[in-house]
Amino acid sequence: MTTTLICDCNQTMPLEPKTLGAALAESLPLHSTLCRREAPAFQRAIRSGDEVVVACTQERRLFTELAEQTEGATSPIRFVNIRETGGWSRDAKSASPKIAALLAVAHLPEPDPVSTVSYASQGRLLIVGPLDAAEKAAALVADALQVSIFSTGPGAAGGAQERRWPVMAGRIASLEGWLGNFSLRWTRDNPIDLDLCTRCNACLGACPEQAIGLDYQIDLGRCTSHRDCEKACSVAGAIHFGRAPEALDAEFDLVLDLGANALIDWHAPPQGYFHLAGGLAHAEGLSTLLRLRELVGEFEKPKFFDYKQKLCAHSRNEVVGCNACVEVCSAHAISSDKERQRIVVNPQLCVGCGACTTVCPTGALGYTYPRTPDQGRKLRTLLATYLGAGGRDATVLLHNEEGGQALVEQLGRAAQLGRGKRDGLGGVPAHVLPVALMHVASTGIDLWLSAIAFGASQVAVLSTGEEAPQYLDALKKQMAVAQALLTGLGYTGTHFHLIEADAPAALDAALAGLRATRQRVPATAARFAVGAEKRGTLEMTLDHLMAQAPVLSAPPADAAAPLAPPLEIALPAGSPFGAVTVNKDSCTLCLACVSACPASALQDNQNAPQLRFIEKNCVQCGLCETTCPENAIALVPRLLAAPERKQPVVLNEAKPWACIRCGKPFGTQKAIEAMLGKLAGHAMFQGEALERLKMCSDCRVIDLYSAQNEMKITQL
Repeated sequence: MTTTLICDCNQTMPLEPKTLGAALAESLPLHSTLCRREAPAFQRAIRSGDEVVVACTQERRLFTELAEQTEGATSPIRFVNIRETGGWSRDAKSASPKIAALLAVAHLPEPDPVSTVSYASQGRLLIVGPLDAAEKAAALVADALQVSIFSTGPGAAGGAQERRWPVMAGRIASLEGWLGNFSLRWTRDNPIDLDLCTRCNACLGACPEQAIGLDYQIDLGRCTSHRDCEKACSVAGAIHFGRAPEALDAEFDLVLDLGANALIDWHAPPQGYFHLAGGLAHAEGLSTLLRLRELVGEFEKPKFFDYKQKLCAHSRNEVVGCNACVEVCSAHAISSDKERQRIVVNPQLCVGCGACTTVCPTGALGYTYPRTPDQGRKLRTLLATYLGAGGRDATVLLHNEEGGQALVEQLGRAAQLGRGKRDGLGGVPAHVLPVALMHVASTGIDLWLSAIAFGASQVAVLSTGEEAPQYLDALKKQMAVAQALLTGLGYTGTHFHLIEADAPAALDAALAGLRATRQRVPATAARFAVGAEKRGTLEMTLDHLMAQAPVLSAPPADAAAPLAPPLEIALPAGSPFGAVTVNKDSCTLCLACVSACPASALQDNQNAPQLRFIEKNCVQCGLCETTCPENAIALVPRLLAAPERKQPVVLNEAKPWACIRCGKPFGTQKAIEAMLGKLAGHAMFQGEALERLKMCSDCRVIDLYSAQNEMKITQL
C-alpha cells in the first residue's frame, strides 16, 4: 500500500484532490504547508510502514531530515515533482490527468539493483601542462593527493626555485586508462635529466643562446651545442648530450591536463581524467580541483549494459557485419574482437549513455539502468493512468536527469513568474508527460513504438547540447525508421521529434509547436509487458500496430477483386528490419550465407538444396552480403506487414548433383559445374582426378585407393 501526500503551498496550483484520488484509487487530502505547520501529517504517514510518495521536491532535504528525526519512522519515501512539470503552466487547470499519471509512476516499485563496476584510487595525481601552472595546481591539492608533474614547457613564469614535486618531461607517446588505472608512456630525450637537476640555474647563465628555460629543459632548436651548460653542471652531472633517448612509463590514479589541447580528446573522457584548457583560469578550475581532492578511496558505479554474444551480429568468420555500437560510442568503451565473433565493452570506460543499446539491431546489448522492462512498465503506467483520467493526445517527453531535468523545471518556474503576462512562457503543456532518463540516448524504437502502442500520440526526446553529435545522428536515424513504419501503416502525422533546446524559451516554443500536426494512433491501447529481449518487444509492438493499422483494416473497394499483395513498407538504410534478394544466376547455393547469419534469418533445407529466408528474423546486419563469394546477395530495408514475414520462403533452389559412381546426391548441379569449370585447366585435376570431383566423398576415397595407376604415399 502507498500513501500519497500532495501539497499546494500558497495555492499556486489548481489541484483537484478528488479527481486525483479517483485516478489513484486512494483518498488524497490537500495540504498547504506540509513541510511546516502540517508536518505532523507527514510524520504520521512515515510511521505507518507503508511506502510514502511526497509530491514535492522543493523541500526534499527538509523532509528527509524530518524523517531521520521522527521516532518509529520506517516507511520508504519517494518524491515526485508535480509543480514545475504540470501545476505551474498556462493550462494547469487541465493538468489533472498528467499529475495523476506522474503520481502513479511514483508508486511503482524500485527497479531491481544492478551489478556494479569498482574503481580504487590511492590519490596518485599526474598534472600535465606548463610548469608554472602545474605547480600552482599542485600546491592546492598536494595536502590530499600524491602529485607528479609532466612539464610541457616553462609557461609564463617557469618553475619555482624550490622543487616540491617530481617533475618529468619529454615526448608523450600515449595516455590511456581510467580512474585508478592510468598509464603514461613517454620518451625522455632531452640532455637535462630532471631527476638530477638541482635548479641551481648555472646552466641558464652559461648558455650563450638562452636555449634553456625555467622548465630546465634545452630547446634543441636553438641550441648550437657549445656544451657550456654541460661544463657548468659538471658537479651535479644532470646534463649529458650523449644520452640516448629512453622510453619510460608510469602509473597514476588521476590526471589533470592543463594543456591547450586535450591528451584524451573524447566527448566522454574516462573517469578520473580532467581537462582544463588554459589552466586554473578555466571557468571550472576550482570545481575540478575540489573534485580531484575527493577522488581517493574505493568507488562504484552501475554496470550500465548487458551483453549477449549469441545475439550479436558483429562478425562471423572474421568478417565484420554490424558495427553500429563501436561507431556510436563516444567514450571509446567498445572495441571489435572479430576473431572471437564479438565486441568487447570496457565497463570502466562506459559512461552509461546507452546509445550502443539503442542502435543495436538484435538486442545483444541491453541497457540496465534501468532495464527495458522497467522502462516499459513506467511508460505503460504513465499512459494508462493519463488516458484513464481523461487525458488526450499524450506526448511523452524524454529528458536526462541533469540538464534536461533542470531545463524542464526552469520552464515551469518561468511560466509561474510570468503568469498573467501576454508574452510569458506557457510552461510544460498539460498533454506533455516528462520522463527522466539517465541519458536520452538510452531509448530507441522498441520503447518509442511501445509508447505509441500504449496510447501516446507523440514521443519527443529533449537534447540540451550535452550529448555527443553521433548520439543525435543515431536518434534521428532511429526516429526516421520508426516514423516510416507508422506512416506506412497509415498512422498519419508526425509521431517522433528531437527537440534541441538549451533555454526555457526555446523549450517552450518547441513544446508549443508539437500541436502543429494531428497524429493518428491505434484505436485501442496495448497492455502487453515490455520484455527484456528487444526483438521480442518489437514483434509484440508491431503485431499490435498492424492489427489496428488503418491501411490494413480498410475494406477492399471491390469484394470481387483479387487479393492485394502483402503490404511492403520501404524503410531507410540501416533499419533493423528487411529482406534480402538473391541473384539466382550468380548464386551457387554454397550456403556460406547461412553459416554467417547470426539471427537464423537465412536457413538451408536438410531435404533439398534450398536457401530459405524468414524475414522476421532479419536484422539487416549485412554479414550475408559481405560473406557471399558470388556477390549474389543484396539487402532490402523494409517491413513486410503481413503474416508471411514470419514464415520461411525459398529464395533459391537448384537440382542436386548425383554422384557418378553411386548415384547419391551431394552438392548442387550448378556448384559442381562451376567447380569443374574453374579446375579443368589445373594440372592437378586432369583425367581421373577431374572425374573424382564428380563423386561423393565416400566414392572419391574408394576410387582413389582402387586405382592401379596412382602413386601412393607408402611407395615414396
